[in-house]
Amino acid sequence: MSMKLLEGKTALITGASKGIGRKIAEKFAENGANVAFTYLSSVEKGQELEEELSKFGTQIKGYRSDASKYDEAEKLITAIVDDFGALDIVVNNAGITKDQLLIKLTEESWDEVINVNLKSVFNVSKAAIKPFMAKKKGVFINMSSVVGIQGNAGQSNYAASKAGIIGFTKSIAKEWGSRNIRANVVAPGFIITEMTGALNPEKIKKWEEAIPLKRAGTTEDVANVCVWLASDLAAYVTGTVIPVDGGML
Repeated sequence: MSMKLLEGKTALITGASKGIGRKIAEKFAENGANVAFTYLSSVEKGQELEEELSKFGTQIKGYRSDASKYDEAEKLITAIVDDFGALDIVVNNAGITKDQLLIKLTEESWDEVINVNLKSVFNVSKAAIKPFMAKKKGVFINMSSVVGIQGNAGQSNYAASKAGIIGFTKSIAKEWGSRNIRANVVAPGFIITEMTGALNPEKIKKWEEAIPLKRAGTTEDVANVCVWLASDLAAYVTGTVIPVDGGML
């Protein structure tokens, strides 16, 4: 039996009740990590995920928490350190979209996407830096998107939030590198999740044709890269952006 890559480490994954976040939580637990995760809407979904992840035999706990609120992030990190006794890895994954062409984009839709996608990364990272500093070790993995790198019509708010994550992450990588705290960005491309389920299959086919690997990505494709980044295999990797996009960029 090979050594599990995240054996004995404690990870927080925000926005883990579905899609990419859920798969990251699963892969981390499978690789031996204790997993704290947040969810916002459904308590049932949170409990369901807790049960599902506990089969891997590590400590698992879900927290109902809104990462876009500064005080809640602070309380969350304190609770995790109390409950688990440690925090080694933070995956900032919470995110939403409110797509609209600029001419129709409301201030509310702008603010909401910036708060949930970008301010949450600041909130959670700011709170988590304290336990990381104390240990002189820690890993941030922040979820951006290819849209944050190349933009997308009708997604100026989302693209701005995801581009902001890149600048933020590169900055904290420079600030905290001397304390052995690493920070990297994962930029998924076209990934099949619950959100893409509503799309027309013809449209999906057309998009896949434009991807060099000729397929959409899976949540597992993204989660596997996160496992590697969180592990000591990536000990000398910081301040970088890893696209998981089948060659789209």
